[in-house]
Amino acid sequence: MILEVIHKLSYRYSEYVILNPHYFYLTPHVTPYQRLIQHELLVLPQVDRLIKNIDQEGNLQHICFVNTETQRFEVQSKFIIDSEPFNTFDFIFFPYETAKLPFRYPEKLARYTDLYFQMEPISEQVRDLSQRLVEANNYNTIDFLMGVTTYISRNFRYISRERGEAMKAEETLQLGAGSCRDFSVLMMAICKAQGIVARFVSGYLFGSDRHAHDLHAWVEVFLPGGGWRGFDPTEGQPVNLNYITLANSLEPSGINPVRGTFRGEGHVNSDLETLVSIRSM
Repeated sequence: MILEVIHKLSYRYSEYVILNPHYFYLTPHVTPYQRLIQHELLVLPQVDRLIKNIDQEGNLQHICFVNTETQRFEVQSKFIIDSEPFNTFDFIFFPYETAKLPFRYPEKLARYTDLYFQMEPISEQVRDLSQRLVEANNYNTIDFLMGVTTYISRNFRYISRERGEAMKAEETLQLGAGSCRDFSVLMMAICKAQGIVARFVSGYLFGSDRHAHDLHAWVEVFLPGGGWRGFDPTEGQPVNLNYITLANSLEPSGINPVRGTFRGEGHVNSDLETLVSIRSM
């Protein structure tokens, strides 16, 4: 399947401003099942420098420098990608015992994953929910992951929330509702409570009316023998060829498609308009 994605972001300022360096996460990941055919990045006003980097988590990052005063800042990413069918469950757990929970990652991985589990404490509410779900799925690793995915999709009300950081897992639990990024943070915490490393993913989902014109977020978990495998707690399904990753991180903040600040005289208002278009070619 060949997909064309156009993502436009238009910033307007009430006064002339100077743009500080901006970080772009707008280039899709290349995977064994997805091949980038073409990509162009357009910026107004004209940039003075546009630097390509690989960030600390392996994402392709652009750093944009604009050294002129402006009242507008426009970014457009347009790309064509070839996405092939794949099966999220097509792998073999190794060591074999990791097909059941709880498990410990192999020694070479454990020295890093242990640090991850110490990063942020998990609340009792999240631990209790995680334990209920693992028991309901007979401690089977895959069944648990799908159980979490479908539980959130069926039991929480979706709210479209374009701006703002993701809520904490406890807040989403208490509210019983949230956006795709809120549901992803909740799933990450539920997985973490069972000793599974999970990361936040930002990207696009083709074929969903709910996410046809906006960014989407989901979760990837690291499974021994399977590597990173994707699950979408908003849609209640494993990741398939319709998902396109822009960036992923063990922490949900910091991988917005465009991130940066500006300087101006006095109080300056800013407005943002976004448009995402995804079509099959």
